[in-house]
Amino acid sequence: MRMYPAAFAYHRAQSYSDAVSQICQLGEDAKFLAGGQSLIPLMKLRLSTPRHLVDLGFIPGTSYIHGNGGLRLGALTRHAAIAASPDVARLSILRDCAAGIADPQVRHMGTIGGSLAEADPTGDWAPVLLATGATVKTLGPNGERSIDIAEFILDAYQTGLQPAELITEIAIPLPPQAGTGHQSRGSARWGGSGGAYIALKRCAPVYASASVAVQLTLSDEATCADARVYLGVLGLTATRVPAAEEVLRSGTIIDKTMEQVRRAVMDIAEPVSDMRGSADYKRQAAGALAKLAVDAALRRARREPVEVSHLYA
Repeated sequence: MRMYPAAFAYHRAQSYSDAVSQICQLGEDAKFLAGGQSLIPLMKLRLSTPRHLVDLGFIPGTSYIHGNGGLRLGALTRHAAIAASPDVARLSILRDCAAGIADPQVRHMGTIGGSLAEADPTGDWAPVLLATGATVKTLGPNGERSIDIAEFILDAYQTGLQPAELITEIAIPLPPQAGTGHQSRGSARWGGSGGAYIALKRCAPVYASASVAVQLTLSDEATCADARVYLGVLGLTATRVPAAEEVLRSGTIIDKTMEQVRRAVMDIAEPVSDMRGSADYKRQAAGALAKLAVDAALRRARREPVEVSHLYA
């Protein structure tokens, strides 16, 4: 059965300030439109029924990637542009995420700001940005704000955005890199951080059955000084795994550590059975993905060239 959105009026914004002003005038039945790849499917299913859409897509200067001192992504930056950026390649976990989102059509139309604003629990960006400690910058009737990503996503389809407030930028700090320490067996210097994001899907266009984001910082070539582990898709919001982080920070990362991480992930995961798999299947998948993501993050932190891609089954 083909689904169509409910009728709505279309408005085009000339600037972020103009967009905020229009939403204030149009009232609660109005929503911002970015790339539309998150919002339009919800509208087709009648899960979202705005009477007005204010299009942000024609506002100049809203799609950019700046890499000086940290990564700054304009809210209207397309997933495909993020995946192709040499600046983003410095933080591989971001490229893993952007390059694996749906299919080329969605990646060339969808935007990081639009995806975050919908807070779809099946989305890819939340666990990755939580693992990297991102900050969401916004503009609303009361001016500009900076919101920690952990305080921005509140629940499924619920964010910390106030009425008529929109996302303008996502800022991601760059983790420690070369020059943070020495190898124990010589004087060669090594890179101190690495991350990875891996999802399991039946095919590219569909939502994942499970996903895991891992970001590590090393104190030497094998010892973890800090770790962040988040699960995606398996709950109403991305799930942090403190037990896995504690295991990783407890010493040298070896095969036993990987197994403990897998168990910690399976213990905390609370998936539900649906068309993408049974709860047990998703739990097992999350544990396996966690081991793969930790291994890739560790090798990247050692400056080994590691390609990561989603798994399909």
